[in-house]
Amino acid sequence: MLVITGLVRILIVCLLASLSRECIAADGPRQRSILVLEEADFRSPFYSEIFAGIRAAAKQNGKGHTVIFGESLDLARFPGPDYEESLVGHLKTKYAHRPIDVIVSIGVTSAKFLQARKQDIWPAAPVVYGFVPDMPETRALFLPNTTAVFARVRPAQLLIAARAVVPDLTHVVLVGEAWKNPLTYGHWKQDFAAAMPDLEVTDLSGTVLREVRSHVASLPARSAILTSAMYSDGEGTYYSPAAALARVAENANRPIIITSDTFLGRSGVGGFLLLPEIIGREAGEVAMRILDGEAPSSIAPVSGNNVKPIFDWRQLKRWNVDEANLPPGSEVRFRQPSFWEQYYWHSIMIAGVVLVQALMITILLRERRLRFVAEVEARQRMSELAHMNRRATAGEMSVSLAHELNQPLAAILINAETAQQILRNPAPDLGEVRDILDHIRRDDQRAAEVIGRLRSFLRRDPTERRELDLNATVGEVFRFLSVQALTHDVELVTQPSPRTSA
Repeated sequence: MLVITGLVRILIVCLLASLSRECIAADGPRQRSILVLEEADFRSPFYSEIFAGIRAAAKQNGKGHTVIFGESLDLARFPGPDYEESLVGHLKTKYAHRPIDVIVSIGVTSAKFLQARKQDIWPAAPVVYGFVPDMPETRALFLPNTTAVFARVRPAQLLIAARAVVPDLTHVVLVGEAWKNPLTYGHWKQDFAAAMPDLEVTDLSGTVLREVRSHVASLPARSAILTSAMYSDGEGTYYSPAAALARVAENANRPIIITSDTFLGRSGVGGFLLLPEIIGREAGEVAMRILDGEAPSSIAPVSGNNVKPIFDWRQLKRWNVDEANLPPGSEVRFRQPSFWEQYYWHSIMIAGVVLVQALMITILLRERRLRFVAEVEARQRMSELAHMNRRATAGEMSVSLAHELNQPLAAILINAETAQQILRNPAPDLGEVRDILDHIRRDDQRAAEVIGRLRSFLRRDPTERRELDLNATVGEVFRFLSVQALTHDVELVTQPSPRTSA
């Protein structure tokens, strides 16, 4: 009876499982999934950007909804077989009912973990290795049915950056834990010796942070500090790599060459930097190709375009680095904009307003000058016209002038003849002769005044302002016109105005 009951239960379970599979199939195709294995902590900026790049590549694919899982192995801070065993058990339990289509392994530590433990957890899942150097030792970690996108800052590139910042470089100090890992920088001693045979190298990769800070505070001139990731101070305290770098930079008296884009702006001068977002995007694009049906073995491992020379403008100024010495294609960040760059549109607007105002003022000054010239020319023309009118009038008044001159001349002649007759007498009357001479002098002055007025009338003398006796002027005019008036039988009558005291 118990056996029959057990068989019935098994049949019921199988029926329910079959129905559940049919329901899932009726809902549509199963979601695709990617598992990202990070060798460090997702919360660090570097690995967070890698994960963001993978998600961006999946979103850009657009051929189906893809679920992305992420796991931080954190083996650098928690080494040892016990932790690794517990990690395997945790992952097997967590993903027992979550099929994984592609694994994206980030970092050398993750690659080593998969080499030892993948068969126990995800035996059939293909792997895309990212953020690993292209070295024989690293390729030896790759499992079958896998591919890779390499990312590495070579030791020679570190020296190129250091010599760009310190042109007379003779000494470098190595700081960080990665220098001890042959799968990260490989045989850096041979690389340094080949690039700079006389280079003095101080290796502080195995030194506690306290001693590192003390050592970098008194480095000699022509030195540079080459850094890699640091996760602890060597005395039980753990840091994020950026926080550890900041601690070193607080005491460093020489420029620091860094290797990650996420370190820039934290007192490092720059160098050939890994671009984590690009690293993630490149690995994610390969993973999406596998999800779309390509076999991993058909995708050859490639070196990604994920390293670029980038420098901090503020640090370049601090260490007096000439930008012309930087490697070709270098990018300089945090550059302070010049006044023109910062206030470009404000300057353009102000310059435009000033230019318009200057143009208007120039036009007004030109119009004022033209008006002044026109007024001067008009006055000259009026003066010339008045002069011509005076000459014409003088011609018409010649008869009156002759009469004006004949009268005093005739009177002078008569008075002279009379004086001669008186002087012929034996006893001439001298008093009468004196009166005659006074009359001659008065008539002579009168003739001289007539000639002087005519000469002044005909000359282009400048205008003179002075008080004028209108009664005398009218009398002069009437005497001047008396001959013409007699000719035309016209009687001239004057009525002078009475004099008034001022």
